[in-house]
Order: sequence, then C-alpha cells, then structure tokens
Amino acid sequence: MIPVVKYGKFSFAVSGLFILASLAALIVFGLKPGIDFTGGSLLEVSFTGERPAQAIVLAALDKFDLGAVQAQPSGEKNLLLRFRFITEREHQEILQTLRLAFGAEKRAESANPTDPADPAGQAEDVPQVLEQRFETIGPTVSADLRERSWIVAIVVMAAIVATIWYAFRGVSRPVASWKYGIVAIIALAHDTVITMGVFAILGKLRGVQVDIPFVVALLTIIGYSVNNTIVVFDRIRENLIRHGSASFADTVNAGVNQSFARTINTSLTTLFALVAILFFGGDSIYYFSLALTIGLVVGTYSCLFIASPLLLVWESWQRRKSRSGQ
Repeated sequence: MIPVVKYGKFSFAVSGLFILASLAALIVFGLKPGIDFTGGSLLEVSFTGERPAQAIVLAALDKFDLGAVQAQPSGEKNLLLRFRFITEREHQEILQTLRLAFGAEKRAESANPTDPADPAGQAEDVPQVLEQRFETIGPTVSADLRERSWIVAIVVMAAIVATIWYAFRGVSRPVASWKYGIVAIIALAHDTVITMGVFAILGKLRGVQVDIPFVVALLTIIGYSVNNTIVVFDRIRENLIRHGSASFADTVNAGVNQSFARTINTSLTTLFALVAILFFGGDSIYYFSLALTIGLVVGTYSCLFIASPLLLVWESWQRRKSRSGQ
C-alpha cells in the first residue's frame, strides 16, 4: 500500500509553490484576452483553385501585427480569417498580400510568353483570391456576460457542495459531510488557477491569447477534477461505512490506494488522446489541447495528493480544537 497521505506536507508544499507562481503570473501579467473578448475584424476569402493550408495562409500574414489570427475553413473554397480591428488601409494591404502569395506570384511563375497557346503569359488554373465579405465584429463574450459568470460560478460551487453533502450525509464523522464538498471546490480551484497561471506566462512570453475554446477547456477541467475527486471520496465513504472511523488516516489512505489504479489508468488513456491532438491536431486547437493536458495532469495529482490529505488536515485540526475546548 502506498502511504499517500503520509507525504501530505510535501504535496502541499509543491502545490503551494505552483499556486503562488500562478497567482503571481496572473496578477503581474494577467491573461491576454483574444478577440472573443475584445472584438475584431472578420475577413472571408475564397480561392478559385485549391484552398491552401491554414498554416500557409497564416504564415503569409505574419508580417502584419494582427494578434492571434483564427483561420476557419468554410465550404470547399472559402476561408474565414478573424483578427483584431484593422483599418481600411490594412484591409487592402492584407488582401494584396494574399493575392500576391496565392495569385499574382504564381501567375507570374507560370507565365510563358514563348508559348503561342498562352500569349498573355497566364495559366488558367492558377488560384485567385476573392474577397467575399469584410466586417467588424463585437466581442463574443460581453462585459455583462463576464459579470454574470461570477454569479453562475458561485451558484455552481454551492450546488457542488450541496450535492456532495447530500451524497455523503451518511458519513458525518469524523468529518462533516459538507466539508467533502468544500475540499472538492479547493481541488478544482487548485487545478484551474495553475492552468490559468501557465497561460498567463505563455501570454507574456509568446503572446498566447485566451478565447472561447480556453473557457471551454477550463469548464472541462472543472468537471474532470470534481469527478475524479468524488470517485476517491466515494471509496473513502464506503470504507467509513464498513470499518468505521477509528483510524481516519488509515481509512483515507486505503480509499486513495483503492482508487489509485483506476484514476491513473483513466487519466493516462485520456492523456494519450490529448497528446495526439496536441501534436497532430493542428494550430487551431493546439492551445485548447494544451490547456486540457495541463488541467488533466494537475487534476489527477490534486485528487490523489491534495484533496484527501486536506480531509486529514481538517480532521486533525477539528480534533485538536475539541481537545483544547475540553
């Protein structure tokens, strides 16, 4: 049996360092909002020939300071480009650059003035870039929605605590059932803060912006964290019902060890899929996959080495308090 809870102080120290570093990054650097939060411009172009790869189009636009450009295929020939607000002059320069990269330059290379079949020096199958629409767009996530999201977050956390309290109502000793819910909230906060801290650092060093997919990743991490933590707590609850709470430390340690293999195996199978998406999924979902990968690793660690030892800390503090009151 692995003495997981025995090294609670060590795991708390490791997590404390990561939490402090993450909070410092969030306070000093902050998260860099993408156009989903700030608004921007939308340009839709079509290619009369074969549509080039998104990475090639983005590379052609590197010389413009457009922030985090999002490229989304539309239909068979169209491509939606979304970036920061641009002026009309920048708009025309971007169009000219795309036409030179995927139209005029290729037409010049294919020109053959000596070929009587092509007297104008043009090849008919050379792709052309056509503008379909250009418009400015407001932020997808409004300030009002961001404010209301805090209310929703508080309601969700209260619902998690209430649900766990009800499910664990049969094991109110030596730790009250509602405290399991509080510990689960602490674990999910631990996972999301570290993930956001990493992206704050990436935003500072590499200009990585957060957008709607990042928010979706955080919500997924929260769900995964709560699920894993409850699985471990449920095994502790079963041990408390069967063997009582005479030695709470042994009961918690047994519960963690009994769910250890299940937790690691589940996380590894999910991690394999995420790593595959991370390396082969393309640029458009790279940081979404990265956020999920970070959250999965940190969440697996927290449900085994943070949440359960926290129960012991709470029980120990409660025991000392009751002794001092006697």
